[in-house]
Amino acid sequence: MENLNFELTLGAGLEIALLIVGALIALIGLVSLVVNVWLGIKYYKFNRKENSIHMTGEQVARKVLDDNDLEHIKVKVTGSMLFGNSYSHYFKKVRIRRMTRHKTSVVALGIGAQKACLAVLDKENDPDMKKQIRLYPIINFGPLAFIPLILVGAALDYFVFNGNGVCTYVFGALGLLFYVYAIVLSVLTLKTEKKAQKRAYVYLREKHMATEEELDDLKELFRLYNIQYINDIILACLELLYTILQIAIEINKQKSK
Repeated sequence: MENLNFELTLGAGLEIALLIVGALIALIGLVSLVVNVWLGIKYYKFNRKENSIHMTGEQVARKVLDDNDLEHIKVKVTGSMLFGNSYSHYFKKVRIRRMTRHKTSVVALGIGAQKACLAVLDKENDPDMKKQIRLYPIINFGPLAFIPLILVGAALDYFVFNGNGVCTYVFGALGLLFYVYAIVLSVLTLKTEKKAQKRAYVYLREKHMATEEELDDLKELFRLYNIQYINDIILACLELLYTILQIAIEINKQKSK
């Protein structure tokens, strides 16, 4: 009887925790929506604003690379939502989206310089950049392993171990570990992105490629990008916690039965 009372109390506590986490997800989701809208407005505004040197995003990236003896790094156009504006250590290329590559806007100026500065950090063996490159597979694909691992565990339980549930829990725990690790490493990605942003500001100012007004515009735009990235990390943490609570509630219900 005592065990049953404990399980009922635990179940009630878990249900309350689930409601609280669900409310936090809704709140952060609302904040994320507002930031996204504001980011979209600023992006549209600055992408229509001609930069003072009349250079495209591709030209800016190429100049930053050439000035840092990185002629072997290519600048490629991409329409991919997966890669977007990015730098690849493995393929030795800076990827610029089509809407930025041929634009001579303030956005193109900032994006071209910032992504090329990631290559500069790589060349200089920046410690945070080295960690990000080494852990890239886990950062990007770790969260995707969660559901497949649970399915593998469930399949083993059903077909091999006669439904004892042990494999499901073990593989589920392993999937959660990958998920948590990927979230933690996402902070490292933000750190290197911010470093590249600062390098871009310095480069554009020293080379007289941007006015102070344009630099202020870029700082505002990148600040919104950073806030949105932080929101995404918080949401991922809360969604992970929500999933764990759901699993815990289901386990507790099975024990009560």
